[in-house]
Amino acid sequence: MITDSTSRVPAATRVLVLGGTGKSGTRVAAALRRGGLSPAVASRRGPVRFDWADRSTWEPALPGVDAVYVVDSQGPDAAAEVRDFAATAARAGVRRLVLLSARVWGESDGDRLATERAVRASGLEWTILRPTWFAQNFTELDILGSLLDGPGELRLPTGEGREAFVDLEDLADVAVAALTQDGHAGRTYVLSGARSLSFGEAVAEIARATGRPLRFVPVSEDAYREEFTALGHPDDVADEMLALYRHIREERGATVTDGVREALGRAPRDFAEYVARTDFDAARTRA
Repeated sequence: MITDSTSRVPAATRVLVLGGTGKSGTRVAAALRRGGLSPAVASRRGPVRFDWADRSTWEPALPGVDAVYVVDSQGPDAAAEVRDFAATAARAGVRRLVLLSARVWGESDGDRLATERAVRASGLEWTILRPTWFAQNFTELDILGSLLDGPGELRLPTGEGREAFVDLEDLADVAVAALTQDGHAGRTYVLSGARSLSFGEAVAEIARATGRPLRFVPVSEDAYREEFTALGHPDDVADEMLALYRHIREERGATVTDGVREALGRAPRDFAEYVARTDFDAARTRA
C-alpha cells in the first residue's frame, strides 16, 4: 500500500499508460514519475503510438511492460477491444491491468460493464477503478467551459442533485498503487471525494475562490438538449450527457465511499483543495 503519489515504487516495474495524454492518464503518468518510474505514455499522438482502432499499434507498445493503465475507447466495440488487448498483453508478459471505469456503470449490468467483465476474464491480475465525476471537469471538460468564459453561467439539468466529486490526483494515486504494489489484485475501488455537493454549491465555491460572479442555473432536459445541440453537438452525444446528468440529479453518485481510504490508507481530498490549488485563469485556456 502506498500513501501518496510521491512514494517510491519498484524500479523494475514498467508501466504503459493508455490515454496517457488525457485527463486521468497525464496524472497517472506524473504520479509514476514522482515515484521514480519512466512510464510509457501511449495515445494516438503520444510518445508511444496506441490507437484502439488500429490493432497494429497494440503489440509494439507492450515489450517489457509489466502493468497497463487501461482507458478504453468508450466506443461500441470497447469490450471486445479490451478483451483482445488483454490477450495480446498476456502474450507479451504483462501481469497487471488497471481499468478506468466509472461509478455510473456500476448501477446496471449494461454494455459498459462488459468492459469490466473483459478485464476480469483476462487471466491477469486486475483492478477496477470506479470514480465519481472528476472535480477537474469544472476546468477541463469542454462542455463546462461556459462557466469560465462568456456569461459565467453553468446551465445543466442536474437540479439540486449532489455528487461526491473525486479529485483526479486521488484517482492517480490509487492507480499507481494498483499498478505497482501488491494487494490490489481482484479489487474494485469505488472512488469519491470527501463530501457531496450540488453543482450549485460547487460553482459557489469556485466563485468565492476566484472572486467572479459565477452561477449555476438549473434547466430542464429539453432546454439543455436544445442549447447543447445548437452548439453543434449531435443528438447521440446529447443523449449520453443527459443520462449522466440524470444520474446526478437522482443522486446516484452522492454517497461518499471508502475507495480512496481502502487503497491508500488515507482520506480523499476535499473539493475545496482542488479549488484552492487550481489556477482558474490558466484553466480557461484549456477548457
